[in-house]
Amino acid sequence: MEQIRQRLARFIDGPPRAPRAAVERRIRRLVSVSAVLANAVGSLVVLVLATVVLPDPVEIRGHQPLQRANVALFFGYTTTAIAVGVVVGLRVFRPMRRLFGTERPLTEAEQRLVLRAPLLLMKVHGVLWGVAAVGWAGINLVFSPLMALKLGLTVLLGGLATCMIVYLVSERLFRPAAAIALTTRVPAGSRVPGVVTRSVLAWGLGTAVPVLGIVFMSVASLTVADVSSRQLSWTMVALGGAALAVGLAVTYLAARAMADPIGSVRLAMAQVERQNLLTEVPVYDGSEIGRLQAGFNQMVAGLRERQRLRDLFGWQVGEDVARLALERGVTLGGEVRDVAVIFVDLVGSTRLAATRPPGEVVALLNEFFAVVVEVVNRHGGWINKFEGDAALAIFGAPLDLPDATGRALAAARELASRLAAEVPQVTAAVGVSAGPAVAGHIGAEKRFEYTVIGDPVNEAARLTELAKKTPGRVLASGTALDAAGPDEASRWEGAGEVVVRGRLQPTRLAAPRPDPSVPGPRPEAPGEDPSGGR
Repeated sequence: MEQIRQRLARFIDGPPRAPRAAVERRIRRLVSVSAVLANAVGSLVVLVLATVVLPDPVEIRGHQPLQRANVALFFGYTTTAIAVGVVVGLRVFRPMRRLFGTERPLTEAEQRLVLRAPLLLMKVHGVLWGVAAVGWAGINLVFSPLMALKLGLTVLLGGLATCMIVYLVSERLFRPAAAIALTTRVPAGSRVPGVVTRSVLAWGLGTAVPVLGIVFMSVASLTVADVSSRQLSWTMVALGGAALAVGLAVTYLAARAMADPIGSVRLAMAQVERQNLLTEVPVYDGSEIGRLQAGFNQMVAGLRERQRLRDLFGWQVGEDVARLALERGVTLGGEVRDVAVIFVDLVGSTRLAATRPPGEVVALLNEFFAVVVEVVNRHGGWINKFEGDAALAIFGAPLDLPDATGRALAAARELASRLAAEVPQVTAAVGVSAGPAVAGHIGAEKRFEYTVIGDPVNEAARLTELAKKTPGRVLASGTALDAAGPDEASRWEGAGEVVVRGRLQPTRLAAPRPDPSVPGPRPEAPGEDPSGGR
């Protein structure tokens, strides 16, 4: 059943992303065919009610000329009404043909015209059937007031059935056109039937029409004394069966008209839950259902914008810092944390900038920083800031990180080898330190940043200056080596002591143990300043 419904929906909607003119032609043909079928159904309702369900008044029974005239009038007017309905319906389409001949966005007035097209078609058929009811009743009024009442009410019931079928079917057929019309917004005050009105229409066609037939039959049996019990029984069976069959079909159509857009929103919500923020639902309704669809699209657009800002925020300050800021808010101040710090700096960057074009320098720096960011992120750290040709990486803040110091030391070793292999145009020095530092948001209320301040940061920068003068270009403090896990600590060895600038106590130094599989230090690149000048 579901596969049949999906195939029927694809047939009605046509190929996706079809040109507007093709959409309009397809809808026009389908609506014309459906209008003919709806009038045929309405005529069948009239024929059954007039000939099977409701008995003729006693005074005109056996009046063959009048009965033949009524039959001829019925078929003649039905044929004429169908032809007129199709012609007038096509005239209703003329403004839309002009609208869909262009690719520009539609104005609100043009959107309302598209949304109200099913109502216009229903009004056209309502007028045709109203004229038929008045005219047919007027012709028979001369012969029998009861006959005029019977035929007038019968045609009204048939017209009611036709109008409701035309609206429910054409509303479904117009969805592709409405989706094109509502690509920009849902116009306010479109005055199209909403969920409640459509439910009442479905009730009217599926329940009210058969029940009214039963009521009229009961009135006729009281008025016309010789209605047989057999005829009354067949009438009840026919009307009851129509109520069951037609009521089921119409209720299904009305339910699908509401379930389809709600189902599309539900499926789109599942996509959003899977982090697919590019999903959208087509908006093809001007009622509260369309506003639900448009509201969902606006919500997803807001989520996309929020995600984009979050990504930008994360790229600027680091994912962990961004996530904590979004979850807990931001307050100025800091906390003391045990952190590990890596400071990476280029050797001879001043000469590099003076001897190469600015664009080439920027491209080289981006290539250099790409390796730094990848290695630091892979080991669980994050880049706190870029300082021209240098970078500061933090491990252990703002979130706790198991063996933060060991990870920092491993990242420093990998940085030295990968930078030498992947960015041989430059030489970089790496310093690693660890210890307690203040981590938090520093600045003013309107402009601040998350950073780490303390002795490990200063010491890492000083060790980087010393590393520029060593063959391996990587140095770590003895404190960092003591705090690292045994596996990583075994890959380092002591390198003496030195009193770094700005400190009074000597700092124990450590350097990576030589790896036999890695070639020895390469010679200085042209233009480098071995003394550590920038």
